[in-house]
Amino acid sequence: METTHTLIIGAGQAGVATSAHLAKHGIPHVVLERARIAERWRTERWDSLVANGPAWHDRFPEAEFDDIDPESFAGKDRVAQYFETFARTRDLPVRTGVTVTRLERHGAGFRAVTSQGIIDAQNVVVATGPFQRPLIPTTVSDPGIAQLHSNAYRNPGALPEGAVLVVGAGSSGAQIAEELARSGRKVFLSVGPHDRPPRRYRGQDFVWWLGKLGKWDMKAPTPGTEHITIAVSGAYGGHTMDFRRLAALGVVLLGRAGAVLNGVLQLAPDLQANIENGDRNYLSVLDEADAYAAAHGLDLPPEPEARQLLPLPTSVTNPITALDLRGEGIGSIIWATGFRPDFGWIAMDIFQEDGRPTHKDGISDVPGLYFVGLPWLSCRGSAFIWGAWRDAERLAGLIAADTPGKA
Repeated sequence: METTHTLIIGAGQAGVATSAHLAKHGIPHVVLERARIAERWRTERWDSLVANGPAWHDRFPEAEFDDIDPESFAGKDRVAQYFETFARTRDLPVRTGVTVTRLERHGAGFRAVTSQGIIDAQNVVVATGPFQRPLIPTTVSDPGIAQLHSNAYRNPGALPEGAVLVVGAGSSGAQIAEELARSGRKVFLSVGPHDRPPRRYRGQDFVWWLGKLGKWDMKAPTPGTEHITIAVSGAYGGHTMDFRRLAALGVVLLGRAGAVLNGVLQLAPDLQANIENGDRNYLSVLDEADAYAAAHGLDLPPEPEARQLLPLPTSVTNPITALDLRGEGIGSIIWATGFRPDFGWIAMDIFQEDGRPTHKDGISDVPGLYFVGLPWLSCRGSAFIWGAWRDAERLAGLIAADTPGKA
């Protein structure tokens, strides 16, 4: 039996950030991590993955990537090393290889049952992140076709021979499809609703523009857009994710994937609408950036060529409505379809029907129980490295304010 003031569960970006801020307040705490620090960056990402934001942006405010160009995009292993080094140099109390199997109320606090014993705590911060249970929406019962979620994809050479169907065109799906096409594979890409900002515009990265335009601080997604993903890439030095360009590489664009009937994948007739809505999002960012630059007198070079879009490819104007998987020689399907939460180990009635916890800016309905690192926790930026840092700072301050002598 062990006791601590505050228990943090998870040692990814959110857990490490929370620990750093609690340490500043002198709050006794323990961080438990089921594997290694930033494990998902290490083993649940493909080999060539890089951060979607430049190194000057995708980091904690108090620690830079000191060995790479600030405008470049850190690779997944470098990101994992960044968090590990940060925790080590600050002597944060992280224990790796410890799995929490149950969290419950106990007296005025909480009890965590772990693979190495029981820990009682006055406060608990759940920092396990949003990438918990891979979501695969459709069943393909053909044993001759390999199927895997994007978190299990590693590289083109690890897939069986044949064409590849990638379902989902957010950042993961679009980047994987491009890598496969560049490797010489025939690729089919199912494209759903998405946003696709410019990688750079008028000399500034899109993350800089979103900050200037106040979009990182948005408190909630626009109604009806909660499930719209963002297509952006830092791969190959960083470029705008344009599906016309992918088509030019040989990628066959498809509408949203539906049911599979007798080996034939049914496709929604929404491809052109999805592409055009993505274009509208892209152009709206340019419009807002131009208006901001004019209003604030920014000396940034105009970029009219950014508004020049290639013609829609034939796969969009004359879309495929049904795909014979075997007939097209598809040997693999990669489901880049996101994740669902998995908080089944928390024995408290605080979850919605979709499995998400009920909270207000990370503060749950149970006194002393907090969440950090979830998308839209307090704003649009919450799921990013610097956003988790900011949320962790606020929640650590609340914990300190409730601790005599620590505020």
